[in-house]
Amino acid sequence: MRLRQIAVVASDLQKVGAEITGVLGVEACFTDPGVKQFGLKNTLWPIGTQMLEVVTPITDGTAGGRYIERRGGDGGYMVITQVDDVARRRERAAELGVRIAFDLNFPDEGHDGIQLHPGDTGGSFFEMDQMLMPGGDEVGGPWYPAGKNWQPYVNTSRVSGISAAELQSPEPDRLAQRWAELAEIDLITDADGHPMMQLDNAVLRFVEDTDGRGEGLGGIDVVATDRAAILDGAERLNTAVSDDQVSIAGLRVNLT
Repeated sequence: MRLRQIAVVASDLQKVGAEITGVLGVEACFTDPGVKQFGLKNTLWPIGTQMLEVVTPITDGTAGGRYIERRGGDGGYMVITQVDDVARRRERAAELGVRIAFDLNFPDEGHDGIQLHPGDTGGSFFEMDQMLMPGGDEVGGPWYPAGKNWQPYVNTSRVSGISAAELQSPEPDRLAQRWAELAEIDLITDADGHPMMQLDNAVLRFVEDTDGRGEGLGGIDVVATDRAAILDGAERLNTAVSDDQVSIAGLRVNLT
């Protein structure tokens, strides 16, 4: 299981897109017309071999719009992973009584996956996708959600990857146990005592809700290749928090 994509929901795609580009120095690679069926529009930016996606509601009554209202503003929305055994992941969800919010079965495109219902998982949407086309299992291989030509847009001059997703909860131990059951990965503990799951290329970390926004995807860690340029961009766009963190679309972005 690899961390392949983080999705953020925001009310102003243009503003957040300018922050992502101006702070992280990455280049937009794809807009998916398929998300219109959910009442959304989106843009994706590659960060190394992973993706950062922003979705924005364009109609009333969307799940994304309700999420913004519930958490009091923009914020982390989905943790999207890549697996090589999505059929087994479906079986596991059924064993645990976890609903599939959306079945991502696109055989003609070489993509099969599941979005698990956040009401059953807690924390956020937990998505597991398998790429069935040639080279689909390779690190940095094809990734259908980002289109068929995302690699030329990779720019690692400021950031080169996403090394962690941070899920917050009033009960982080309970949330961590639930996700570990779903992923079938043993929990370990970081140096600060937080439970976490080690994926192939990143960790999922579970922390106490300290910002009053409730349970959700609160932050990510990015591998900074030019911290000074990141912080300069953050100062100009008023998104700087500290020498180790910036804030984009309600998401804590920790520089590692």
